[in-house]
Amino acid sequence: MTSTSSSTSAPAMPHDSFAPAPLAGQDTLASDVKRAIIWRSGSQIAAQVVSWSSTLIVMRLLSPSDYGLFAMSLVMLSFLTFLNGYGFASALIQERDLDQNRIRQAFGLLLSANALIAAVQWFAAPSVAAYYGQPVVADMLRVQTLIYVSTPFIAIPEVLMGRRLDFRSQAVVNLSSALTGAILSLVMAWADFGVWTLVYAPIVMFWVRAIGLTVLARSLVWPSFNFRGCGSIFRFGLAILLTQLFWLVQTQSDIFVIGRKLTPHEVGVYSQAVFLATIFYSRFVPPLNEVAFPAYSRLQDDLPGLRWAFLRSARLILLIAAPLYVGMAASAKPLVATLFGPTWHELPPLIEFMALAMPFMTLQVLFSPALNAIGKPGVPVRTAIAGAIIFAASFVAAAQFGIMAVAMAWCLAAPLLLLATVLLSRPALGIGLGDMWRALALPAGSSLAMGAIVWAADRLLISNRLDALPVLHLSLLVTVGVVAYAGVIHTADRTALHQIWSLIRRKPEAAT
Repeated sequence: MTSTSSSTSAPAMPHDSFAPAPLAGQDTLASDVKRAIIWRSGSQIAAQVVSWSSTLIVMRLLSPSDYGLFAMSLVMLSFLTFLNGYGFASALIQERDLDQNRIRQAFGLLLSANALIAAVQWFAAPSVAAYYGQPVVADMLRVQTLIYVSTPFIAIPEVLMGRRLDFRSQAVVNLSSALTGAILSLVMAWADFGVWTLVYAPIVMFWVRAIGLTVLARSLVWPSFNFRGCGSIFRFGLAILLTQLFWLVQTQSDIFVIGRKLTPHEVGVYSQAVFLATIFYSRFVPPLNEVAFPAYSRLQDDLPGLRWAFLRSARLILLIAAPLYVGMAASAKPLVATLFGPTWHELPPLIEFMALAMPFMTLQVLFSPALNAIGKPGVPVRTAIAGAIIFAASFVAAAQFGIMAVAMAWCLAAPLLLLATVLLSRPALGIGLGDMWRALALPAGSSLAMGAIVWAADRLLISNRLDALPVLHLSLLVTVGVVAYAGVIHTADRTALHQIWSLIRRKPEAAT
């Protein structure tokens, strides 16, 4: 993860005492991780800029009901995706001695799993459409089965590249995929394809990735359906599969519940509020975790070093994520007006609550790669079960009172899940609540102080004068927020401000 890249050369921080310094001899790992993060996160940012640019335009051309129908189809797509075999492929990363036969077996597993789930979705599509009372959902689900067919040709090359921390090739393919999807989305939206814009563009993106990754990784092998000797792959993959299953219950239960109670328009408004509020932890943290898993796997026999890297990573990520989310909550109205236009005027109240829950979600998802790397995949399974119970129960209870109550439920469920994750992970990682507090007090406190300053400035000086000028309104709030946060961090810990700037500029911190 981000901090691992500079763990051997960073200057001492006031809070670096929360874990021992890494052992000598990790320079090569640090260098590899630095390059991996630069390519993975850099390409992710570039791809997201392309994707968001097209999304902002497409959202002005499509209606909330289009996004509502797509969200309904996405529930089943997401639930079946957890069976696509990525967990079995990921087991190859941890294999100490990987041979060609094991790769062929993993490929065979992926082909079998995805053929099965494509068939399940095809035949279950009418029943899902009947549940929502939207016949078009059945047609959408059947077309979306093409995504599963591409999965084996994505997972195997990604894992092989990740094993050697080769994220440069992935970066090229992912950026090409994003450009293709963006162009197709714009063309289809302009041509008035409606909700089918949201169906076909992702399918094309998946296949561009599948072809590109397979060619660059030279990973096309003849599949083996003889699964003898695959016990370790099955055990590891099953743990990942169960983790994903309960994670999907956690993340999709809201749409599943409100999709039957509310109109497609209301579901579309809610789903886009979730999209905007979760944008950092769902789009930027997973790529960092992809780098973290193989990096942590190299440290699996050095638990103190891994613990040090984890806590420092969490601190650096929250130094960026926390002010982004607090700022999003404080500036939700001009932010939505600037990005999405007047059609989406119902979003800001929902985002104000959801954004405040996201720092907890960001921290929670950082635990899984560290636990998997040390051979404890059962712990993420238990935390995923806790998340499924906490979130599903919260959404079911809140849905009785409308969309706003569902948005508010995030503020209760997210902190509870983080607490459960820390407690369940402590025996394996040796990281408790006290360690987390010492590492994260600075970003949490500084972000809340910044949020209070932005909120006060908006209410007292800015809002009434600039409601009709959302771009200027947002620009002023962002300026106030950046200055306030930099001032608070500078006062509390100058080293932290330097680390944030170094991370943003993608430069290693000065060696001591």
